[in-house]
Amino acid sequence: MNSFEEIYDRKNSRSVKWDAIADIYNVEDASGILPMWIADMDFPAPPPVLKALHDRVEHSIFGYSIMCEGCRTAVINWQAKRNDWKIEPDWMMFHHGIIPAIASIIETFTEKHDKILVTPPVYPPFFQLAENQDREVLYSALLEQDGYYTIDFEDFEEKLQSTALFIFCNPHNPGGRVWTQEELQEIIRLCTKHDVLIISDEIHGDLILGPNRHIPLAKIAGEESGRIFTCLSPTKTFNLAGIQVAMIVATDQEKRAKLEKHALAHGTGILNAFAPVALTAAYNESEPWLEQVLQVISDNMDFAIQELAQKIPALRAVKPEATYLLWIDYRALGLSEAVIMEKLLGTGKVALEPGSKYGEAGIGYLRLNVACPRAVLADGINRMAAALA
Repeated sequence: MNSFEEIYDRKNSRSVKWDAIADIYNVEDASGILPMWIADMDFPAPPPVLKALHDRVEHSIFGYSIMCEGCRTAVINWQAKRNDWKIEPDWMMFHHGIIPAIASIIETFTEKHDKILVTPPVYPPFFQLAENQDREVLYSALLEQDGYYTIDFEDFEEKLQSTALFIFCNPHNPGGRVWTQEELQEIIRLCTKHDVLIISDEIHGDLILGPNRHIPLAKIAGEESGRIFTCLSPTKTFNLAGIQVAMIVATDQEKRAKLEKHALAHGTGILNAFAPVALTAAYNESEPWLEQVLQVISDNMDFAIQELAQKIPALRAVKPEATYLLWIDYRALGLSEAVIMEKLLGTGKVALEPGSKYGEAGIGYLRLNVACPRAVLADGINRMAAALA
């Protein structure tokens, strides 16, 4: 049995996914509930990463650590190989994670009550971070047709006219879109026209399915790359969320200086001792593992869509172009989200993410994580069928 088929017991490992269900879903007893919600995989990290971490533990001293030049080189080489994007070493700043990186950019480059634009349904911290920093959030909902999302550029431009910063999900979570070059160029054109800064969260940029290709926004921005902050991380790609490390790529030196001053003001300059070890082993040695896991995810997507269509025909799910997250439309059932969640948690004993978490545009949807052994996925779908069929 390979590591993608073996079922690992993650209970009592301080796992948010497995050990926090009762609090997250407000249930008294979560012991029998199967978690298929938060975006981490139920697969072990790549063997080269595990070996590097074991070696680091064997060293036995965990003092203050640096993100070395080798870390920068690993990121640069990875982006050059995977995305044909040339990053200069001095463009890169390391951070504790994508969420704190986005928060630091919001705080550095906007003021209280400034307007920040997002395109829901979208990753909740985008609007939560803005709200918690007393910014006003503008919503330009994506257009959806037959499970395929596009940007409503007319509404998008209207909202941009009063916007200071646009937070962009590239590729899109939860809809799974890999944006085309034409779409990306139009975003750059409109943000340039209205002088709006852009955060491009590209944490899912390595999790591309089928023939699709991820295009880093800054790669095609030319002279306008200076208005873009690209947020990258190996943690989603290689299932390392608990080892927190991320990068902000900013081509504009003045903007980098402001972010560095922010880091000094908030004491966020030093990362944990395992971050450089995991990052370099992931990017330098773990590409074969990634190719394997992408095939597993793609096959699991096909299996889930087929099984859902057979067992709960009222549900609609379209294979995403990226991510291991399946966005499921349950509107044909005619049930409220509260009823759906009660049935899933109470009868099915399975935890999916409710679409409202991603904004009003997500109401009527569920998000299912398929990055798990096939037997676990089959169990989860059977539980869904017991609850909803």
